[in-house]
Amino acid sequence: MQKLTTTSRRRRNVLDLPIELDRSIRNQGRQVHAALRTAIIDGLLAPGLTLPSSRSLGDQLGVRRNAIVAAYEHLASDGLVGARHGAGTFVVDRLPAPSVPIKPRHIDVPVMQRVPFTLGFTHVDRGLLKNLAAIARRKISWAVNDDLGYGDPRGSEYLRNQVARYLAANRGVRCDPNCIMIVAGTQHAIRLCADALLSPNDRVWVEEPGYPATHTTLRVAGLNLVPVRVDASGIDVEAGVSACGMAKAVYVTPSHQFPTGVPMSMPRRIALIDWARKSNAWIIEDDYDSEFRYAGPPLTALAGLGSDRVIYIGTFTKILFASLRLAYVVLPPGVIESAISARAAFDRFPPRFMQEAVADLIADGTLAAHVRRARSRYREARDAVVAELKSSAGESVVFAAPDQGLHLLLRLRCDHPKGMARRIRDAAGVECRLLSETRLVKRGPDGFILGFSGFEIGELKSAARRLGLAARDHKRR
Repeated sequence: MQKLTTTSRRRRNVLDLPIELDRSIRNQGRQVHAALRTAIIDGLLAPGLTLPSSRSLGDQLGVRRNAIVAAYEHLASDGLVGARHGAGTFVVDRLPAPSVPIKPRHIDVPVMQRVPFTLGFTHVDRGLLKNLAAIARRKISWAVNDDLGYGDPRGSEYLRNQVARYLAANRGVRCDPNCIMIVAGTQHAIRLCADALLSPNDRVWVEEPGYPATHTTLRVAGLNLVPVRVDASGIDVEAGVSACGMAKAVYVTPSHQFPTGVPMSMPRRIALIDWARKSNAWIIEDDYDSEFRYAGPPLTALAGLGSDRVIYIGTFTKILFASLRLAYVVLPPGVIESAISARAAFDRFPPRFMQEAVADLIADGTLAAHVRRARSRYREARDAVVAELKSSAGESVVFAAPDQGLHLLLRLRCDHPKGMARRIRDAAGVECRLLSETRLVKRGPDGFILGFSGFEIGELKSAARRLGLAARDHKRR
């Protein structure tokens, strides 16, 4: 850095300019421009002040004269200086007010810690990761010009074809790949549906209890949420009609309701579809963990019943890992153009190469083999948690081993006072979501939502033992 000091003599264009040159900038003209621009914007060079001649300032700074000329021209194009014949170069009269430096403050951004019972973690298969990385590198290395453009706003055609085949074989959903859109996660898909198909202040049924992240997404989209109770058969359609029969959409998790784990019965599914058809409403089906069913064949998706009112959302997050940010939404043919238009408003086109790599894993059977291994591992984890809770918690809690999914619900008995679940969790020193945190209407017995995927068996057993003993101890008191 070089500081300029001279004697102020305005008529002879000699000024004591409070500027420093940043010598890390290679180009001298840009060095001078950056220094003068900062001094003018910060108010160190007053409006109307005449600047030194290019020769004089060049001598003072030890730079070439043409560097000063280039800097002055650049400042003039910025609108910060002007020039008059015979009067030289001067700072313009009207400038933005000098900015007041604001000290950056520390912002605490919540980051999920990988500890037992935290939701959203999966088993890390290093061999699969290496395979995925190798495929992605190959896709990028062999890319042609058509691969490097914006591409289709629906996402990779190759991946969409693979998803369509997978859904037909495993979920009973028959769809045209042209009606599939690749998105960056389930919440991205829900927001896309809200923007494409709904209007601000529309009412939407949501399950009670339900998934808090979706509640937030729908609220941010300007929609009004109508909580509809969930019982042993899934969402209560009659209760929804009584609460708001003219809702424009419903968000459901029919194969494995979050957080209760109950599947929606066939009568309820038919009733929900009938209501949607009569009301011209949309059913948003979140099929978030159907790959992990431990007893019997996978349940047929709601979208597999053939209704044109169902929008189906699936994800690779639970199969692979959350930071992959890959999911998909199956849209009825009549709304795909609206969805493309909505997407163009905020993210236009999805990244391509990782989509193609995942499509390869599906096509060659690698992903299916990974899911089978993960299912076996997660079943073992589930059984370990259930066994430990049975031996440590006694009669203080109510729970059952889930037939599907990556979490189980541990309920407190009705005679526990309010706030007891939080005190038990704190006493046990575990991290888990409370059942009360998933309710919009704060009533009913509380409980614990325990994620068991992505953790070592020993860690899960230790956490389950602490939680069970803490629940038994508080029950005794």
